[in-house]
Order: sequence, then C-alpha cells, then structure tokens
Amino acid sequence: MRARRAPGRHRRADAPQATYREVIAIREFRALWYGQGLSLLGDQLAQVALAVLVYNRTQSPLATAGVYALTYLPSIVGGPLLAGLADRFARRAVMLTCDLIRAGLVAAMAVPGLPFWALCSLVFVVVLLSAPFSAARAALVPEILEGDRYVIGSALQNMTNQAVQMLGFAAGGALIATMGPYRALAINAATFLGSALILISGVRRRPAANGESKPSMWTMTRAGAKLVFGSRKLRTLVLFAWLCGFYVLPEGIAVPYAATFDTGTLPVPVITGLLMAAMPTGTVVGAFLFSRFVSPPRRLRLMGWMAMLSCAPLVVTAMRPPLAVVLAAWVLSGIGGAYQLAANAAFVQSVPPERRAQAFGIVQSGLMAVQGIGILVGGFAAERLGPEPVVALAGITGVTCAAVLAMIWTESRGERTARVRAQAAA
Repeated sequence: MRARRAPGRHRRADAPQATYREVIAIREFRALWYGQGLSLLGDQLAQVALAVLVYNRTQSPLATAGVYALTYLPSIVGGPLLAGLADRFARRAVMLTCDLIRAGLVAAMAVPGLPFWALCSLVFVVVLLSAPFSAARAALVPEILEGDRYVIGSALQNMTNQAVQMLGFAAGGALIATMGPYRALAINAATFLGSALILISGVRRRPAANGESKPSMWTMTRAGAKLVFGSRKLRTLVLFAWLCGFYVLPEGIAVPYAATFDTGTLPVPVITGLLMAAMPTGTVVGAFLFSRFVSPPRRLRLMGWMAMLSCAPLVVTAMRPPLAVVLAAWVLSGIGGAYQLAANAAFVQSVPPERRAQAFGIVQSGLMAVQGIGILVGGFAAERLGPEPVVALAGITGVTCAAVLAMIWTESRGERTARVRAQAAA
C-alpha cells in the first residue's frame, strides 16, 4: 500500500509551483498567519503612536528616531543570545510565553504620564522578547511548509506583513489623531493576547528541536555564527537581507519629513502615516508578482536587480519633489524589496532544521541592528541636513552596496553551476 505524502514534504524538482490556496488550506500555517497579522497590526499602530508621542514632547528628529530605533536595537543582544531558546525548548511554548509577557509590558506603556525613561525601558524589553518569538516562528514555518510551499507561504506572510503595515501606518495616523497615542498602545497589548489565543488553538505541540540536548546559550551562539558566516553563500544571502537598513531608514524620520509637507491641508500624523505606508504598499505588490509569476530559478537570478531597485528610487528625494512623487518613489522601493523572498528561501534550504532558530536569530539580530543604526544615523543627519538629502544619500549608498552583492552572487552562482556540470561530466 503506497504511503500518502504528508503535507509539507519535499516535492520533485519538476513538480509545479505551489499555489496560495494550497498553502492557506494548511491549518497550522493559517494559525501562524492570523496570529502574526493581528500582532503586527497592533505593533504598527504602536510605532506611529510612539513616534508622534515623542515628537510632540521633544520636537526633535533625533529623539524621535532614537525611540523608533529602540524597536530595532535590542535584537542586537536578543538575536544571538535568546533566539537559541527556540531550539532548546518547544517552539510553540516559546511563542506563547513571549506573547503573554509582551502583552503585560505594553499594557504598562499605555499608562498616561509614564516617565520617558520608563517608556524607553519598556520598549527595549518588548523588542528584546521579539527575538525568541520571531526565531521560533521562522523555524516552525519550514516544518509546516517545505519546498515551494515555503516560498509561497513566505510570500503570503510577507504580503500580509506589508499590507498590515500599510493599514496600520496609514489608518494609524488618522486613529491617533482622534483617539490619542495611549489608547493605541492599549490596543497593541490586546493584540498580543489575541495572538496567544490563536497559537493555542491552531498550532499543535511539538518537542524541542534539539531533543534532550541542552547545550549552553554561548555554545549555541558560537555554533550558529560559525554556521552562518562560515559559508560564502550564506554570508552573501545574509548581506542581501541586511541591505534593508538603507531603504528602511526613511521610516525613522517620517515624522520630520512629514512636517516639511505641512501646509495645513492634512495633519502631520496623517502625512506621517501615508509616508510610512508607502513602502509596505509596494512590497505587497512586489511580493505577489515575484512569487506568483516568477519561477524559483529566475527569482534567484533577479535577486540582485531587485535589490538595487529597493534603493534606487530614494535618490529622487534629493530634488525635494512634492508629496505625491515621494510616495510613488517609496512604493517603487517597496516593490524592489520583494527580493527578500528569494534570499530567505535560499537561506532556509541551506540551514539544518535543528539549527534554524539560532541561525535565524543571528540574521535577525543583524537585520534589526542595521535598521536601528541606520535610523539613528539618519535622525542625527536629518537634524543638520534635513530629511530629503539624508534619504537620498541612503538610496545612493544602498544601490552601490546592492550592485556589489549582485556581482558576488552572480559569480558564486556561476561557480556552483560549473561545479555541477563538471561532476555530471565526470
């Protein structure tokens, strides 16, 4: 009797591309998808609330960028050291614990009159806990979806993330203008609780990936770093992922940038929301087109070009164009950012399952670090040069780095192809 192929098993190389309907039909993936979307919606609302709250208190682009950067920088520590928890312990349990703790911390942030230092401290801890949560989820998805299903599932998650960001940023500005930032933070606390309930009901229990083995966190961190940076292919893919530090920088100075368009027609929070929603809008479009109409081999070939497209449109801001042109340029930049789908899928295929959480944690650590540092540098420079030239400089630097990575990637792929042909001929 022929055994039925379990959902998520690897398909033959000549099998057709997976479909969105096929992936959505998997119950556990739906639970991860719904929980992620709900939690992210609250996060985006909270990010706008924090930016507006701090700018209203300080009127300082540097202070605004600094608090925004706190949503990235804690992962410098949390990624390498805490992500390994998702390999040591059951991944669903790690996610539930992080959700419940973060719900309590964000609820405390929603208390009016909280001192500025306390607010920053709570933001730091909340983001710190996102490292093991994200690592657990990233490592769990390949167990549920394999082969091209993983690529389609990643595209769906990416599109959802960007759509939620677009909705959260755009609607968030309008909501905060009417309801205030503290209520927005309370809504974010509720979304963490909702995410925990969805995980309990929709994701089954699994044992820890490392079984009975419980190596020290330092040992796991060193092994993960050696795995990720010891391979030229993985190093290049990681650098492609970290390229986002250039094209995310504009979000960190969106509030002072929005102030330059203030003519009294639209409130600054609304303009801020539109600016912050532009790139996610483009990424939704790019992720759909890239995953739906581009074959897996061609995705890898186009990755370098798409990476350059993610930064090139930002250069137009040097000419101080009107708001509509800036929004269009940032949407185009978001479309280019869809190259991350190909980089992520190639990375997953090259990492052993039992070490995925630690590897993802290290990558996520650097990812958040480059974004946070880029935003801090951007805020510092914007106080002296203004937001427009800073965004343009980020675009120029990003295009240059993307071009170098594209050449390295093309060269390494050519070497692998030559080796395969040589082995086939032997």
